[in-house]
Amino acid sequence: MSEAVPLDADRGELTEELLAGPPEFDEFWRERHAQARAVEPGARRVREIGREPGWRLSEVRFTSTGGIELGAYLLEPDGGVDRVVVGLSGYGGAHEPFDPLRRPGVAELSPAVRGMPALSEQPGIPDVAAEHVLHGIAARETYVIGGCVQDAWVAITAAQQLFPETRRVDLRGSSFGGGLGALALPWDDRVTAATLTVPTFGNHPARLRTPCTGSGESVRLLAQRDPHVVETVRYFDAATAAARVQVPVLVGAARVDPAVPPVGQFAVYEALPGPKMLVELTAGHLEFDGVERQHQTMQGASRGWLDL
Repeated sequence: MSEAVPLDADRGELTEELLAGPPEFDEFWRERHAQARAVEPGARRVREIGREPGWRLSEVRFTSTGGIELGAYLLEPDGGVDRVVVGLSGYGGAHEPFDPLRRPGVAELSPAVRGMPALSEQPGIPDVAAEHVLHGIAARETYVIGGCVQDAWVAITAAQQLFPETRRVDLRGSSFGGGLGALALPWDDRVTAATLTVPTFGNHPARLRTPCTGSGESVRLLAQRDPHVVETVRYFDAATAAARVQVPVLVGAARVDPAVPPVGQFAVYEALPGPKMLVELTAGHLEFDGVERQHQTMQGASRGWLDL
């Protein structure tokens, strides 16, 4: 098993080349966004999962790009809703609502992107993280991560369908979902603010030099055998995308993380040109004394950031 790599082991400087991205980076993502915005998701509640005082939890189904049907968890308060938060889970976290904030008047929609168990499993798309992250990686047009980002955009449309009177939509993501969030934010003007916790996919040049225990290790090892992988992932660099984000973003980045190299997490924060705030975490993807206190700190910061 790979050891956790502290941030100082590889600062992974943000070069002008990384921030600019490969040729046609912007065009590629604008086209993917246009495809997603053209989708009629047909969002609907299909079953009630549970109730508790003041809150209802439901399963939602909607259609994304390519006609793929996805599932999501919807946590909504009794009474009116004037804001929706779309929450993107990490690998292995799509089996329940994403880390609920439970704010008055705020509904939280947690989509399971394509391939993720159990609500969005798809024929032909692996549901294991180490295999899912490689699906279609031979070319930028077929790489599953592009479809997953489209799922996030379509989920925003679904949220607006479910709550047509809502005044704003915010975006949250953690780990895999944090990387998807960073990739999604530059191109969609419907998002007011965002929080990204231990985001992945940042600074691929450094990531491909850094062993880890997460899904990125599969990408790193494949890139050593197949140089085409390096060219593909340049179009899916969360730091390159972050350099184009203008909405306010709170980033929680860990100094030590065995699964998502910290060099990539901090790169996402450093690349952001607009309003931003950093919560420096002790560790990510690790159990340690104080992990619950760290979670509560990040939760509190997220509530405050999105409530501004």
